[in-house]
Parts: sequence; C-alpha cells; structure tokens
Amino acid sequence: MASPTSLLSEEQCHCSICLDVFTNPVSLPCGHNFCMACIVGYWQTSALYQCPMCKKTFYKQPDISINTVLKEIAEQFKEMRAGPRQLELCEQEGQLNEVPCDVCTGEKLQAIKSCLVCLTSYCDEHLRTHNTRFTKHKLVEPVKNLEDRMCRRHERLLELFCKRDQTCVCVLCTETDHRAHYTVPVEREWTEKRAQLRKTEVEVQQMIQERLKKVEEIQQSVKLSKNSAQREIEDSVQVFTNLIRAIQQTQAELIAMMEEKQRAAENRAEALIKELEREITELQRRSTELEQLCNTEDHIHFLQSFPSLCIPPHSKDWSNVTVYTDLPVGTIRRAVVRLEQKLSEEMEKLADMDLIFTTVDVTFDPNTANPWLLLSEDGKQMKHAGAWQELPDDQERFDTVVIVLGKEALTSGRHYWEVQVGEKDDWYLGVARASVNRKGRIAVSTANGYWALAMKKGQEYRVSSTPPVTLTLESRPRKVGVYVDYEEGQVSFYNLKARSHMYTFMDSFNEKLHPFFYLYCCDKASETMVICSGKDRTFIKQC
Repeated sequence: MASPTSLLSEEQCHCSICLDVFTNPVSLPCGHNFCMACIVGYWQTSALYQCPMCKKTFYKQPDISINTVLKEIAEQFKEMRAGPRQLELCEQEGQLNEVPCDVCTGEKLQAIKSCLVCLTSYCDEHLRTHNTRFTKHKLVEPVKNLEDRMCRRHERLLELFCKRDQTCVCVLCTETDHRAHYTVPVEREWTEKRAQLRKTEVEVQQMIQERLKKVEEIQQSVKLSKNSAQREIEDSVQVFTNLIRAIQQTQAELIAMMEEKQRAAENRAEALIKELEREITELQRRSTELEQLCNTEDHIHFLQSFPSLCIPPHSKDWSNVTVYTDLPVGTIRRAVVRLEQKLSEEMEKLADMDLIFTTVDVTFDPNTANPWLLLSEDGKQMKHAGAWQELPDDQERFDTVVIVLGKEALTSGRHYWEVQVGEKDDWYLGVARASVNRKGRIAVSTANGYWALAMKKGQEYRVSSTPPVTLTLESRPRKVGVYVDYEEGQVSFYNLKARSHMYTFMDSFNEKLHPFFYLYCCDKASETMVICSGKDRTFIKQC
C-alpha cells in the first residue's frame, strides 16, 4: 500500500503564511490549513478574524485544534527532507574537526595534540616519540593553521597579550613595537576575558528574562484586553439592540402621529370643501336671479327686486384659509441625521484606536521647571510653591510662565500616560516641541508648538488650537489620559472617570516632543498634580 507521503507532494503540506512545511497544523471552518502559530500571529496583526486564503471573515475567533493526520504527514516530510541535510552537516563537521598528523607518511592518522613550539600536530604514536625527546614543549588540543599562533614578524610563539593595543604578541615584540607596553601572559588575559564574557552572558540572560517577562506582560494585557473587548461587545450588542428597539418604537409612533395628522388634515379639508360647495351653490343661485332680473322688461318688478339683489351675498373670507402640504417633521429628521453623524464619528475614533502602545513612565524635568513650581524627589508630583525659589537660570528653564516639561523625549511610536489633576482649576496638559521658547511671556498654542488641553480658571475647558476651541464636557475630569501617535500626528485626551474621549489634535511632527504641564493658580498651593505610575493607570486596568 502506498504511504501518505507518496500520494501527496511537499507543496500540499506547506503553510501559505510561512511558506514552509506545517508545524502543528490547524484547520479553519472554511477548510484551509495553517500552522497554529502562523494563523494566531496573523490574527493578532489584523482587526478581523479572517482566512488569509479565501478572505472569509468570522464573527469571533474560531475554535481551532491541531489536525493530527496532517501533522503526521508534515512530520514525515520534515524527516525525509532533514535526513540528507543532517548527514551532510555531520560529514562537514567531522571534516572540520579532524586534524591530520603532520608526521605520518601515506595515510595520515588523526592528530591528538599539537605542539606550539614545533608547530606540528602529532598522532598518538608520533606524540610518544616527541614527548620522549622534548619534555618541555607546550602541547594543546589539535588545531589547524598553527602558523597563525606565531608572530609573523619574529616567528616566535604568541604567548603575551598587549593591554594597550589589545593584541597578542611574542617576547621579541615587547622589545620593539610594544616596548614599555603593559603585557600579560595570554592565559591570564584569557581568564580575565572569559570572566568578562561570563558577566556579559549573565547580563544577556538577564535581558532575555526581562524581555520574556515583558512578553508575558503583553500577553496578559492582550488576554485582559480580549476579555474586556468581549464584555464591551456584549454590552454594545445590548445597547444597540435597545437603541434599535427604541428607534423602531419611535419610528412607529412617528408614523402613527403623521398618519393621525394626515387624517385630521383630510377631515378639515373635507369640511372646508363642503362649506365652499354650499357657498358656491348659493352664489350660483344668486347668479341665476341676477341674470333673470337683468333680462326682465317688467320695470316695476326690476325696481322692487333691485335693492335685495344688487348687494353681493354675505360670504366667508377664504384668502387666508390654506391646507399645508408638508407636515412639520423636519426637526425630527435633522435630529436623527445628527445622531447618525455623531455615532459614525465615534465609531471611526474607536476603529482608529490602537491598543498596542508604549506606556511612558513620565517624570517632571527639574531643569525645565519654573521657580514657582515645587517638584517631588521622584519627579511624579508637582504643586505651586507659593514662593519664588532661587534656581539656576539655565537655557532650558522656563523663567516667566509656570511650565515644566517631562524628561522623556518622544521621537516615534505610540505613547500613553495619565495625569491626576484633581480639583485644580487652572492648568494645561499635553505635549510640546523640544525647541519651544522658554523665556518671557508665552502663548500656549499649536502655532507656538503646544498641543494641549486646558482648564481655564474654573470656567471652561478648551484646547490650544489656533484659534482656541472651547469644549463642552458632560463631567469634570479628575484624571486625564494623554495618547500620542508620533507617526500619525495624533494627540488625544481622555476623561478617565467618564471613560470618554474629549479631543484629538491631528498634525504632523518633525522634531522631539516632550510631555508638557502648566500649573498657574497660586491660591491653591496645597493641591498637587500627579503623574500616575503603571499600577495606578486607569486605562491599563480597563483594558
């Protein structure tokens, strides 16, 4: 019976994502197969759960499990492909490691030692002869190219190491080019360098562990984000269901109201028509009488009837009577259109929001702080000192306006941090160009390099656009989230208590940005502005 591998080609066992033989293959509901790691990684970089082959989209991530039959076939292909290659590698490795004896004539045996004095490699038999004659020669494990261990200039053994020039030298080199240089035996330098290398290895291992921990943190965050997103989806489905039900009910009520108004308009029109028809009948009768009177030759009858017929009959003034053809529903239609536009805008913002970003550990830069500001030792808290502090008037320091920048420079990527403003009622938050003016009076605006949200003297919220835009917020933010996407030129602000978006700048950045803070009101010196640490960040907890 033919084996499965004889009935299938290797290309049929290739994953279309990594273009290699399947590793832990899984099958999607549409019938296409991929490596488990490949399809999971593909979905993590996409906003949809979609098949890369047929582009079929799934409402949620499909339940996938390893296709055991396909896995066995793929492993057989790997073994068939790896066999000749492994044999070739083994042969090459053996050839590379094998050092022939330099003394043997004819078929050379494998050397077991090399002499650094004779610059010769010896097999077991010739080594015994060599050790009998030369007992003090230095032997090492068999190596090729022994001439590389000799000084090309003096043809002496490289047995010293020059600390100054960081190179191996012979004894005669210390009397010429390396005179007065600090040299040590190569064994001692090897010991020191190996210890240094082991220290580096420990540091590298520590870096690996830190990154593995960060990977675990990101995976945990993704898991929490997935759970949060699932809850949000369920809540959103319920909200939209209720909204659709309310809209349908309102639509039915609106239709019933419009039909009722239409019936009332029709009844009124019918009553007006009947009244007009009665007047028309009366006027037609009067017209007939007038015509007959005009044609009579009876002078007495004409004169007797003239007083009653010469005056038009009393009738209603119909000039101001009308029936409206358009019902007054434009207000409802306009409100529904505005609601649709607002919903579309919020959905676009949600679709554009990327949950993968760098949470910046922002700290206040004391070198930029205005002398009226008092910073904590950890650089996380700031308040108005209530008195001028004698500080060096460096070029980086703001000397007039009560501003401080963050130490961290943003030059690429996505970044996020949170600031607790509490009850303070005169502040700015955002980012500023590194080149902003630090001296004299300063106008905080995008034209001057500031992208900020402001609370002005407890009266209103506004943003530093040019001209400024006043915001109408449903609730007063106590903690503000700041999100920066450098490449996209986006700076967004979020009210974390209300879990709502407040404003987004869209611009372009071409130099370093720094977190920016402005704290003016000196009559509330006891209140503190705090940069939240990682464990206190509301957004991270919610995601």
